Amino acid sequence: MTRPLSPTVAFLSVILALNAAAQSVPTQTLKATPKTVVVGNYDATTPPVLRIHSGETVDIETTSGSPGLWESLGLPADQVPQSSRDIDREVKDRGPGSHILTGPIYIEEAEPGDVLQVDIQSIRLPTDYAVNAFDPARGLLGDDFPYARLKLIRLDRDRMVARFAEGVEIPLRPFFGSMGVAPPAFSHRISSAPPWIHAGNMDNKELIAGTTVFIPVHTKGALFQVGDGHAGQGNGEVDLAAIETALNGTFRFTVRKGMRLRWPRAETPTHYISMGFHENLEEATKMAVREMIDFLVNEKHLTRDDAYMLCSMAVDLSITQVVDGRKGVHAMIAKAVFTSSKR
Repeated sequence: MTRPLSPTVAFLSVILALNAAAQSVPTQTLKATPKTVVVGNYDATTPPVLRIHSGETVDIETTSGSPGLWESLGLPADQVPQSSRDIDREVKDRGPGSHILTGPIYIEEAEPGDVLQVDIQSIRLPTDYAVNAFDPARGLLGDDFPYARLKLIRLDRDRMVARFAEGVEIPLRPFFGSMGVAPPAFSHRISSAPPWIHAGNMDNKELIAGTTVFIPVHTKGALFQVGDGHAGQGNGEVDLAAIETALNGTFRFTVRKGMRLRWPRAETPTHYISMGFHENLEEATKMAVREMIDFLVNEKHLTRDDAYMLCSMAVDLSITQVVDGRKGVHAMIAKAVFTSSKR
């Protein structure tokens, strides 16, 4: 007679079966084409270009700049991707920002009030060139540099460095400057430039492959968009741009029904990150610290007094960027601080 499985063995069998089923779902692919990109905005009324379910993975292609930009910098015409030419020629509905964003992706289970967990599984450099630029209207030191300049930067993808100048090489640490969902419907179309409650143009250089971003959902389906590829960036992004280039990435999307957030958060293998966005740098800093205190109270079960103290002793504040309309500050605390399994 066959003995029935013990409850423990039965539970493990179910978990293994669910994991196997999840792994059997193929990764979907979303290319950057005139029909799959949005230029310069996030909007709850934008029709989705792909529908997926929570737990699915998508390999996403993004593009950067225009053919005219690259060719003006001396890039040979045959090195400009055809997709970039197609998008430049065919996409007429643009603005009010300028970022080329692939999407939106509709996640079937996502509802307002949920949180979209975005696991950045990989980021890849499809080209060996990038650009940096400054503009007196938006850079931090516009009075000091009252003119515009563009600079082509070659990328050594084997050594993972940017060849900035003779004797100057910058280590590459690619990340997507803009990742976000649609804002609340009452906001209508908003510019892709300033970050906000939908995340968007955070320009946070910590969000590399292997990290996770948590974004509050404001409309059914979430409507995720991504772009603004950076091969690297300094905190502050002071002249307006980073090492701007095209990137491709693989993302897993999971809807978190029991999680409640007001603002985006992130997690790396070593740190927890809270963020603040505001026109005033001090207010952005206060927001990042308050968000970290909320995290420490709700997730690590500290009192608010202890959380505030811990922020002063163990949290590092960084200026994310100062050029996107709303300035960004992020707060980071090392996971190694929490030694108890209960935390």
